[in-house]
Amino acid sequence: MKAHTAAGRRYTRRFMPTMAAYVVAILFATWAMKTWHPTGALLVALSVLPALPIIGVIAVIGLYLVEETDEYLRTRIVQAMLVGLGFMLAFTSAWGFMEEGGVLPHMPAYFAFILWCFGWGVAQCVQSFRDRRAA
Repeated sequence: MKAHTAAGRRYTRRFMPTMAAYVVAILFATWAMKTWHPTGALLVALSVLPALPIIGVIAVIGLYLVEETDEYLRTRIVQAMLVGLGFMLAFTSAWGFMEEGGVLPHMPAYFAFILWCFGWGVAQCVQSFRDRRAA
């Protein structure tokens, strides 16, 4: 994201506290589960707690796409997101079949978001490199 547009600055102001909330949520949930050994509804609540800021990050990204008025930047972001999505789908599909065959261990589902972000980030690096070479 380019922080020098108004939408980019709003994205950064929304993203940072959401990620801070994620760190606090995952540390608290991990500590609480190891300390209290919860069951039932409390276990469900603690288990879903770290996912809530991730959902918030997805909303922050969506708001950026809606608010960004620079069509070039928005197109670049969407293209990079699609590359990230393709990477995540290809990786998890291959992993899933290898897991099913007993070749690889189980991968938690929350890795899908991490893989998507990784693929998105790599795509943005490639876009930036390509743009610098073209200039």
